[in-house]
Amino acid sequence: MVDDRRVPPPVAERRVYTDGACIGNPGPGGWAWAVPDGRFASGPQPLTTNQRMEIRAALEAVRALEGPLEVVSDSTYVVNCFRDRWWEGWLERGWRNKAKAPVANRDLWEPLIEAVRADPGRVTFTWVKGHSDDPMNDLVDRLAVDAARRQQGRAGEGMPADLGPPDAPARRPNGDRDALVPAGHLVVVGGHRPPALGGYDDNPVAAGVRGRLAEILAAKATLHPDLMVLSGLGLGAEQLGAEAALEAKVPFFAVLAFPGQDAVWPAGRRRRFEELRAAAAGQVVLQLTTPTDRAGATRALARRDAWLARHASEALVVWDGDDLAVGRLVRSLRDHLGEEAVWVVESPASRSERP
Repeated sequence: MVDDRRVPPPVAERRVYTDGACIGNPGPGGWAWAVPDGRFASGPQPLTTNQRMEIRAALEAVRALEGPLEVVSDSTYVVNCFRDRWWEGWLERGWRNKAKAPVANRDLWEPLIEAVRADPGRVTFTWVKGHSDDPMNDLVDRLAVDAARRQQGRAGEGMPADLGPPDAPARRPNGDRDALVPAGHLVVVGGHRPPALGGYDDNPVAAGVRGRLAEILAAKATLHPDLMVLSGLGLGAEQLGAEAALEAKVPFFAVLAFPGQDAVWPAGRRRRFEELRAAAAGQVVLQLTTPTDRAGATRALARRDAWLARHASEALVVWDGDDLAVGRLVRSLRDHLGEEAVWVVESPASRSERP
């Protein structure tokens, strides 16, 4: 008969909050972790990205704290790597993603994954919404921003008294907080414009891409009942994304770069633009004045792309793998969202798709 008095009680799981910050992306960065009513630490990096600081924060916490640990992060990039076990595929493919490209940030992912695998079950990961008035999420946010701005770390216990405010959420050009961001799991759709995808009018290539997008959105809607598509309603993939959302019975939200962005389009596409805009669940126009030249329009569209990257949870990008402009969009979205949150959807004539 076992003497229960000699069996040690289970070790209680400890919760640690982590966060990363970057002033510019890339730019000066900072990482931080903190245990409720316990220890905290932060550190700087002179030139980095937000995603790298999110991974670094989790790595520093896992290395510093012993025993069962719940890592709470507002980074889907970090949490989903372990929740959805992305790392297993990376290891099987020799640290390449599904597109056979090298995994970004391997120098940070590899030691973090090794630390988690060293003691299976010791470390778990939980997502928390950022800027949602969670006091511990706000604390690590403030610690990370402080480290990024001062390029100095700190360590201690409890609540530091001399920290600044949390990092500001995404803001509109007029400086006010953007109250028009729709709720839900936001998926931005973008990619090729005419004459790619078969031209300006509907055609078999465009129909095939639209159908594939609709299949993916319908599948995602089963995982995320609050799914909402973000579309700039530009010619090509953006309009196909809105049409696919309608086909999949998923709401979409129009994000327009400026008034009259369709002014120089063919008449048929202008009519379709107005039909789609009327079918949207809502819309936001990011610039209130119409650019007077092509350079101004290009800048406005670039700001629109940055807005989409800041607000989206995932992205679907129609890309043949060769177009340089779409390739830059893919890299920007991966930098903001994490490479596994960006799906490249190739045309029927192309070879593959990847998450």
